[in-house]
This record gives sequence, structure tokens and C-alpha cells, in this order.
Amino acid sequence: MNTLLVWASVGVLGGIGSILRFLVDTAVARRAARSFPYGTLTVNLSGAFVLGLFSGLAFSEHVALLAGTALVGSYTTFSTWMLETERLAEERQIVGAVANIVVSVVVGVAAATLGRWLGGLW
Repeated sequence: MNTLLVWASVGVLGGIGSILRFLVDTAVARRAARSFPYGTLTVNLSGAFVLGLFSGLAFSEHVALLAGTALVGSYTTFSTWMLETERLAEERQIVGAVANIVVSVVVGVAAATLGRWLGGLW
């Protein structure tokens, strides 16, 4: 599976995911204009939904790996989520930090489940 086409696909899809992440995060953060990281939350929740959708669509193993790892993997971000949560806690915004974790996990699982269910309908 490690062909030039696979490597090129990972690069292209990873680039697209990164650009989409930047655009969505920036647009949401600009509109929210708050200290809570709404941009990252939106990116990660929509990414969970899309990954669930891809799973429900039952792509071939190779397509699922490329779409899930390269595209959605570069779109979503665990490290930024954790860093922003730590920043909230450091700024003594404990409710915001806890909310960021709880909402991300609970709504993220629900979004992935919904996406997988919808994908299974097609």
C-alpha cells in the first residue's frame, strides 16, 4: 500500500484537511470572539461527525484509511484541544476548561454516532 500514489494522496488530503481546519477555526473564532475555544470545538465536533459518516459509508479499507487519517486526521486536533483546555485552567476558567472536555467528549461521541448512522442509510 505504500506506493507513490498513496503518499501523494496523504499529502494532498492532509493539506486539504489542514486548510479546512484553518478556515473553519478562524471563521468561528472571529464570530465568537470569546476566550472559550469555539473554533477548535467546532472543528473537532464536525470532524467526529465526518469520520463517523465515513465509517458508516463502509468505504474500502484503503479509502477509509486515507479519508480518515489524511483528511479528517489533519482537520481535527487533539493537541490544540488539550492546550486550550490547559490555558483555560491556567487562567482559572475552570468551568470553561471542564466544559471544553465534557462537551467535546459527549457531543463528539454523539456526532460520530450520528454520522455513522447517517452513513449507514446510504
